[in-house]
Amino acid sequence: MACARITTGEHMNKSQKAAIWDAVHRERLALAEDLEGLDQTQWDTPSLSEGWSVHDLLAHLIDAAKTTRSGFAWRMAQARFDFDADNEIGVQRERREVSQDTLAEWRRVAHYTATPPAPLSSRLVEAFVHGEDIRRPLGIAADYPIDHVVTALKLQRGTSVKMGGGKEIAQGRRLVATDADLDVGQGPQMRARSIDLLMMVSGRA
Repeated sequence: MACARITTGEHMNKSQKAAIWDAVHRERLALAEDLEGLDQTQWDTPSLSEGWSVHDLLAHLIDAAKTTRSGFAWRMAQARFDFDADNEIGVQRERREVSQDTLAEWRRVAHYTATPPAPLSSRLVEAFVHGEDIRRPLGIAADYPIDHVVTALKLQRGTSVKMGGGKEIAQGRRLVATDADLDVGQGPQMRARSIDLLMMVSGRA
């Protein structure tokens, strides 16, 4: 399905914002479908997010889907502004004893439009990168809306690693997408699908 072209800046019109949320909601539901029927060994499989299993990472996604701007500020204060500590607290809060219960909660929050104080396009980064963090170790392939992946890639390329981006990782590299009109940066050329470039800029091998 064709996707609307979207800017990565903060100045988006209502149509652009709606298109991003539509893509995020579709991806959340697609991930839920992919996780249906996993056995416990698969739920316990290490994800590409270091230290977290597939089950842990889904709990993190639930926590992120519920996080509001005001709630984020309160949580960070509670965690003494330690992002990693806050994330671990969120995982423990949302991880159910039974994996299928965690999956049911993921389906329940799939259409939420809450977001922390970050560019709206960061919701695309989260959906695509963490989706692959879960799918790749399980051997699950997925198709992603290319225009939205490019939007996420551009945001990651311009955002510092300290803020969850990959600006420093992308520096000194020319990124060329084989499935989109994207040719950015200078240096040794890296040619790959846009989703693979996004994963690389996000710190995945």
